[in-house]
Amino acid sequence: MKIIICTAITFFIYMLAKKTYKKWSFPLLNPLVVSTLVLIGIISLVEIPVNTYISDAKYITHMLGPATVAFAIPIYKHLPLLKKYFGNILVSITSGTFIAIISSFALAFLGHLHPDLLLSLLPRSITTPVAIEISKDIGGLPSLTTIFVIVTGIIGGIIGPYIIKWFSIQSPIARGLALGMGAHGSGTSAAMEYGEKEATFSMIAMIFAAWISLFWVNSLIPTLMTIMP
Repeated sequence: MKIIICTAITFFIYMLAKKTYKKWSFPLLNPLVVSTLVLIGIISLVEIPVNTYISDAKYITHMLGPATVAFAIPIYKHLPLLKKYFGNILVSITSGTFIAIISSFALAFLGHLHPDLLLSLLPRSITTPVAIEISKDIGGLPSLTTIFVIVTGIIGGIIGPYIIKWFSIQSPIARGLALGMGAHGSGTSAAMEYGEKEATFSMIAMIFAAWISLFWVNSLIPTLMTIMP
């Protein structure tokens, strides 16, 4: 019964936050931000242990995998564009994942973070299901990695559209790749507001970032681990 209640409350709050965002379209009313803050308030008010809530709402988390696989549909629709710009996509996402890992490591290193925190931070720029598995493989804490991924996505989803506007980025492909690489799921949600092409290439960026990050797990990350404090 608790599982049904927690799942229903989470779903209802998110849908309400999404409707609010559609009505006012203010960046700080991002559904992920609002629903997260409201849920934190409810959990604190009712005094539900966080681990209990996570366990009871686990079926929502399990839907991340199928949702990621479903990205194949719009990607197939724009397959000709994917083939045409495959080289550009590969270079940009490879560079993006490299910079994301290096910048995360540098900030954590300079901040003298505990090794567990540092390792949990490295996969922050990829979609949650893959980030969790990478965190396990490199010795991080999956629960912390999830938080870092969510925070990265929320911040990227909020400031991403402003950066696109400031730099006058007009290409749907560039917009999509930037949002997908910089803010994964939240970025894809923001890309959908521009159009179908932006959303599709944001999804492509998420998928490519996950694949390429798996390569870095066996090459770049072990090298960085040798110089950990």
